[in-house]
Amino acid sequence: MKLGFTTLALFMEPNNDIINLAKKNGFEIIEILGEDPFYEKDKGEFKDCGLDIRMHAATVDINIASLNKGIRKESVKQMIQCGKYAESINANTITIHPGIIGRNDPHLRKWALELTVESLGEIIDNTNVEISVENMPVRSKFLGNTVEEIEMIQNETGCSLTIDTGHANTCDNLKEMLELKNISYCHLNDNDGKKDQHITLGEGTLDLNLLKKIDTAIIELNNFDNILKSKKVIDKL
Repeated sequence: MKLGFTTLALFMEPNNDIINLAKKNGFEIIEILGEDPFYEKDKGEFKDCGLDIRMHAATVDINIASLNKGIRKESVKQMIQCGKYAESINANTITIHPGIIGRNDPHLRKWALELTVESLGEIIDNTNVEISVENMPVRSKFLGNTVEEIEMIQNETGCSLTIDTGHANTCDNLKEMLELKNISYCHLNDNDGKKDQHITLGEGTLDLNLLKKIDTAIIELNNFDNILKSKKVIDKL
C-alpha cells in the first residue's frame, strides 16, 4: 500500500518539518489540509518535495450544496482557488466534501444533491487537478453517506472518489464503498461503528481485513503518534 498522512496531525507546524517527518518515517504521500491558516504560512515548500501531494479542500464554513446561493457561490469559489493552488505545487488530487443539508426532508435532500452536482461541475470545469468526492458519516445532515448518493454524484460529474474508512464504518457500507469505480485514494481511521471518532486503527470496530483492498491511502488522524501506531497496524497486514 502506498501510504501517507494528513497535515491535520501537524497543523501549523513548519512545512519542511512535515516533509522531513514523512520521509524519515517511510511515507510516500502527504495530504495538505487546505484551511486558510495553511495558506498564510505556506512558502511553496511542497512543490517538488519528492512526495505525492494531495489536497483536502477546506471544510470549515463550506457547503457546496447550500440552498443559500451566496454561501454556495463562495464555497465553489474557494474550491476553485484550492484547485489553482494545487496546480501550482503539482498536487495530484483535491478531496472535496459533497455538502450538508440543514433539514433532511426528502425533496430538500434531492435538491441539495442536484446542487452538489452543479457545483462540482463548475469546480471541475475550472481546475486542472483531479477532483475527488469523499463519502460522509452516518448523520442525516451529511450528503454522500450512502453508496447510492456517492455513485450518483460520480456518474453525474465524472469525479473520482476518496473513501473514508471510518465514515463508511458508521454507515456499515465500507465493503460496498470499496467496490466503487475510480477511487483515487482512501482515508484510514477507526471508530466504534456509531460515531465519527477518527481513532487509531485497531482501536475500534473497523474490519481491518478490508484495508487489504486498498492501494493508496492517507492515515487521517489528528495526532502524529497515533498515525505511526496506525502505520504499524498496516505494516502487519
